[in-house]
Amino acid sequence: MKVIVIGAGILGASTAYQLSKSGAEVLIIDRKDKGQATDAAAGIICPWLSQRRNKAWYRLVQAGARYYAELIAALEAEGETDTGYARVGALNVHTDMEKIAKLEQRANEKLADAPEIGNITRFDEAATRESFPILADGYQALHVSGAARVDGRALRDALIRSAIRRGASLINGDAVLEYEANNRITGVTVGTELYPADKVIVCAGAWAASVFKPLGIEFEVSYQKAQIMHVELEERDAQTGEWPVIMPPNDQYLLAFDKQRIVIGATHENGITGYDTRITPGGMQEVLDKGLTLAPRLAGSTFLEMRVGFRPFTADFLPVFGTVPGWDNLLTGNGLGASGLTAGPFIGSQLAKLALGMEPDLEIGDYGVAKAMGKT
Repeated sequence: MKVIVIGAGILGASTAYQLSKSGAEVLIIDRKDKGQATDAAAGIICPWLSQRRNKAWYRLVQAGARYYAELIAALEAEGETDTGYARVGALNVHTDMEKIAKLEQRANEKLADAPEIGNITRFDEAATRESFPILADGYQALHVSGAARVDGRALRDALIRSAIRRGASLINGDAVLEYEANNRITGVTVGTELYPADKVIVCAGAWAASVFKPLGIEFEVSYQKAQIMHVELEERDAQTGEWPVIMPPNDQYLLAFDKQRIVIGATHENGITGYDTRITPGGMQEVLDKGLTLAPRLAGSTFLEMRVGFRPFTADFLPVFGTVPGWDNLLTGNGLGASGLTAGPFIGSQLAKLALGMEPDLEIGDYGVAKAMGKT
């Protein structure tokens, strides 16, 4: 079977990898637009303590978190050790012990159905600071040992390299869907070159609407701009690659990677006009204000870079994936939002199964593509 995957973010890369493992002939096409969500993302794999009440969303991110053990083991078996993934645990920090007690209760309620949460432990201020030495005074924490962090670029690249080793091809260009009068997709064109396919899977994130528009489909996915800062600590002996993720009460976070790299994230900018990839003083200030409150010693770190990405969202903030109603041989996945690195690899595995006519691993009715087409 020939399958074309449009978009090489975490979702497209995972889909292509799983397809190639199953023996499909895979072509990945990507425009390399600036602002791809995966290109900017450093992800926290710890969905269990979320206060979000949407059960369909939780089922998806829980499955996504669980899937990582299988995925990383498979990639490592193929020699892919630079995935940016590490199970370092997470510190849910707070100054209010009552809030920590509620987090602990929520975690223990989820534990029976999600043993991958690992050990759930309260840390006093001393233990919290010992685990993340640059944290400000006054914080205590709930430690979740099963949590992980991942670098989106590194994982995406590992998936694509593995797919290519299995025969997949990657080209850069603007893919245009080709179809027959009976709404049957036959492949894509890139420039003047026609690439026929048995199936086409659109994983174009914030740019998906432009891919579907020539078909007369009004694909309803919006996007949110994120600005994320990377800095380098001056303490050369700090074993930052082993530090846990820091999850404060607000919408910011700190992630530590090898070689003293700390990621401070991120802005949540709505109502952006066009694909504005500018790094703005306001965005930097917002990230720094919250980041330095958590870890004042970052004020003396070395600024490395800002990354900008667009998180795609559906109207109900729930991802969609599967076949596109009214069209043969066309599938898509989108709307992963801020949990893209948690759910993306798993959703890619499900898209691959659907394209190959296999049964998915969970009930997919809640994630139907029709929701993003103004249909129910």
